[in-house]
Amino acid sequence: MYSFDYERPSGINDAAGMTGEDDKFLAGGQSLLPTLKLRLAQVDKLVDLGGIAELKGISANSGEVSIGAMVTHAEVATSTDVKNAIPALADLASRIGDAQVRNRGTIGGSIANNDPAADYPSALVALGATVHTNKRSIDAEAFFVDLFETALEENEIVTKVTFPTPEKAAYAKFPNPASRFALVGVFVAKTASGSRVAVTGAGPSVFRQSDMEAALDGNFSGSAVSGIKTDPSGLNSDIHASAEYRSNLISVMAARAADAAS
Repeated sequence: MYSFDYERPSGINDAAGMTGEDDKFLAGGQSLLPTLKLRLAQVDKLVDLGGIAELKGISANSGEVSIGAMVTHAEVATSTDVKNAIPALADLASRIGDAQVRNRGTIGGSIANNDPAADYPSALVALGATVHTNKRSIDAEAFFVDLFETALEENEIVTKVTFPTPEKAAYAKFPNPASRFALVGVFVAKTASGSRVAVTGAGPSVFRQSDMEAALDGNFSGSAVSGIKTDPSGLNSDIHASAEYRSNLISVMAARAADAAS
């Protein structure tokens, strides 16, 4: 039997004041609700963020795209602002899960959960995004800490993510055919400060591939990175793919992404 309290506040400050040690914020619920249903976790209270207008909306101006934490994947995928400024981000969102997941899951919920195979972390890190909360602003590289771990503190709520507009970018992933999670996903971006390559699905958390970044600085093409290997010793190995297989996939996906970047 399930037993917990449910709150649906209308403001960020109200929401932040409602949770205790054994409570959870509810965004899209695409990871949290199945976890509760399978009794892999328990909560005393669910605080639903769906009624907070401040957490919604997409805007683009001055070389930056801002996306509210409660914006769904489907809204990112179909947003004219996102498509015009960072088409690679819209493409990434369009390939998350299935239609039901895309219409319920949110960008804030996804990054706060930090599943090692989630797509968004690679975009945030490769684009040099900033995660804004009700308390502070956090650089994407500092936000993602480890397996299902982020820099978020108790009662801290993601409010929006801001993405600088790159010169060019693309995302390529090898999806699990059932879940569509990334066995390996690689987001490449050419920015004003140089090339950035971020890998998801391969390790416990998203990471940058510095050797590929250096190669792309000299020649932004698939041929520049296709022969660069990633040390498999720190990569995930499971029933879906070995660490060595994922290492090879990083090279393949990076080359595809570099060739597709526009």
